[in-house]
Amino acid sequence: MITRSQDLFGRARQVIPGGVNSPVRAFRAVGGEPLFIARAAGSRIWDVDDNEYIDYVGSWGPMILGHAHPEVLTAVYAAVARGTSYGAPTEIEVRFAEAIHKAYPSMEMVRCVSSGTEATMSAVRVARGYTRRDKIIKIDGAYHGHADFLLVEAGSGVATLGIPGSAGVPEGTIKDTIVVPMNDLTAVADAFDAFPGQIAAIIVEPVCGNMGCVPPVPGYLDGLRTLTQEAGALLIFDEVMTGFRVAFGGAQARFRVTPDLTCLAKICGGGFPAACFGGRTEIMSKLAPLGPVYQAGTLSGNPVALAAGLATIELLAHPGTYEKLELLAARLAGGLHAAARAIRVPVTLNREGSMMTAFFTDGPVTDYATAKKSDTHRYARFFRGMLARGIYLAPSQFEAAFVSLAHTTDDIDRTVEAAAAVLREI
Repeated sequence: MITRSQDLFGRARQVIPGGVNSPVRAFRAVGGEPLFIARAAGSRIWDVDDNEYIDYVGSWGPMILGHAHPEVLTAVYAAVARGTSYGAPTEIEVRFAEAIHKAYPSMEMVRCVSSGTEATMSAVRVARGYTRRDKIIKIDGAYHGHADFLLVEAGSGVATLGIPGSAGVPEGTIKDTIVVPMNDLTAVADAFDAFPGQIAAIIVEPVCGNMGCVPPVPGYLDGLRTLTQEAGALLIFDEVMTGFRVAFGGAQARFRVTPDLTCLAKICGGGFPAACFGGRTEIMSKLAPLGPVYQAGTLSGNPVALAAGLATIELLAHPGTYEKLELLAARLAGGLHAAARAIRVPVTLNREGSMMTAFFTDGPVTDYATAKKSDTHRYARFFRGMLARGIYLAPSQFEAAFVSLAHTTDDIDRTVEAAAAVLREI
């Protein structure tokens, strides 16, 4: 019998490329067809066939409070009742920017946008405008959105589908993008030596999440800070994933390294399409209407999206929030590691805060090259086995799993029990 998800996927493929509106949602890397989700609450999602799952995707990271948090919904309903968009300044934009600055002191000035791609693209543009240099450095396997010049050796769906960059990106667009491995300061220093006075910035996920979770080795982020300062270049932290995830003040607070520019999305939008970027006043003042670097967006700072984001930020500021997340995530990671070790399945478990990836390799995984040594076929079998047991994971070896405040110890223990059973089968 054809399920409702299968029927919807068949219809979707007739009108949506590949049947999905983002490639990472496809199940091509794990086999089968994607589930169509009907509703969500807390740590659970339900598909259109009313199957229930414990969710560790969390809309790819934003749902740190869990799905449909009542206080976030209340804020959204109130905002919608006042109107959904004005195309004019609002009080909530000011309150949102003030909240971001308080959590991220390095973001002295903040510009709202609607997606992580817009945030990273705009941060690089202002870095180039500020330094009057063209070249940028990015990390092999890191994904910073789908702007042309950043789709070079990218992670996320590009890694999942095995696409070498992207068709439609002119060679001239990427000629000023230099790619280096994660956790390799020598490669970064060599790039600065090879192009003296030409590199505007390095953009880095302080904890990579789009090749799977790959934390920085000790001293790496401090080294990037030193190298950029010596070269007169800017350090851009892409905290789209780590922002409000690994700490209230993001990776820069967790690792005590201050970037020049920061990009936020996902959690700061509370499940709505909202994002922002910001940094020192002297840099951000280069943006129009103050300066010559142009950036604009009709729906930037949308009042409904910012209401959800601000409510989420305020809830995350409560005492004990991140201690709880750490305990839950450590319980899950420890349980998965113990299960794999007991059955002697080669698994390397990388975790930073409440994000983690189980790589099916004997590790360690410190960059994209070592991540790609993972047995993706074994991960696919693991994914399907977990899904059959009501556990919803990312349909890709090269993505992170996210623990939310809505997960319970019972959820975690049930997940570990399911994983142990699946690992014995694969």
